[in-house]
Amino acid sequence: MTSAAILKAIDAQALDNLLKNGKAVLIDIRESDEYIREHIPGSRLVPLSAFNPADFPREHEKIGVFHCHSGNRTQQAATQILATGFREVYYLDGGIEAWKRAGLSLNTNARAPISIMRQVQISAGSLVVLGCLLAVLVSPWFMALSAFVGAGLVFAGATGFCGMAQVLSAMPWNREFRRSATISERPASA
Repeated sequence: MTSAAILKAIDAQALDNLLKNGKAVLIDIRESDEYIREHIPGSRLVPLSAFNPADFPREHEKIGVFHCHSGNRTQQAATQILATGFREVYYLDGGIEAWKRAGLSLNTNARAPISIMRQVQISAGSLVVLGCLLAVLVSPWFMALSAFVGAGLVFAGATGFCGMAQVLSAMPWNREFRRSATISERPASA
């Protein structure tokens, strides 16, 4: 049995009841750009990229519920999440998408840009298509553009560092929202 199997699922309605009764703490493990665009009211942002199981010492008497976009990232991080020390630990089955399908309240900011990862996917895909089109229409040397982007994606996957994401996060449309994304909602360590 894997550690992911130990992390129990909870549906959106049951979670909503626990939150209303003050019995649970909801932790959003998505990245700040995703959180700014939409999040469940009362959830705390603790991005998986900066996750520390020791950040939750004051809340061990409550039920810890963790969520991401669909539930996949949360299940993959089960070992870290189970180390937080909550008396009970769950993940929101289906993530924030299930919460939305259940028709529960959501804080949204339509002005916030789409997530950096989606911007990377759109940019990389566009550059690959452009390189292929230019290679067919202008010169085969433009295939190098597609190869360069592909190599960059392989490098990002292998190392966890994505140069394109770094460049895009510095763009003016992302800078304003990145500054406002704080982890101030994270409880102070004891």
